[in-house]
Amino acid sequence: MRYCSEQIAFQEVPGEVSLAYTITGCPVGCKGCHSVDSWPAHSGVELTPEYFTKRLQQYRGLITCVLFLGGEWYPEQLLHLLKLAREQGLETCLYTGYEQVLPALREQLTYLKTGPWIAELGGLDSPNTNQKFIDLRNQQLLNVRFLSTD
Repeated sequence: MRYCSEQIAFQEVPGEVSLAYTITGCPVGCKGCHSVDSWPAHSGVELTPEYFTKRLQQYRGLITCVLFLGGEWYPEQLLHLLKLAREQGLETCLYTGYEQVLPALREQLTYLKTGPWIAELGGLDSPNTNQKFIDLRNQQLLNVRFLSTD
């Protein structure tokens, strides 16, 4: 499993400070995707368990969540990394363009964003979106947390 971006994210998971990885090799291919550069499977850098664990240790006490922007197409590798994050007491989140993920992955997730990007419906900040952001601990739909309060 490879990634093309590693960053600290504040808005993608409400109430959490996330270490976020954009995973390469996305097979969904949403029209209008802002991460087309992540589509080639062999681009980016390998995300090894050793490197991932080192990063979790470096950010201990500073992050509360690990976010994977994709990666469900590598279920065994993603599952292993999710378990490593949970062992460190971190919340976990997956952004996927699919409507469902494997039950084994879902069991290791705190949050799950589902649904492909459809430009005319907008993203999580649109009241018309097809996407859903769910807190899996209580099955609560959190889309309202992304809407502007202006």
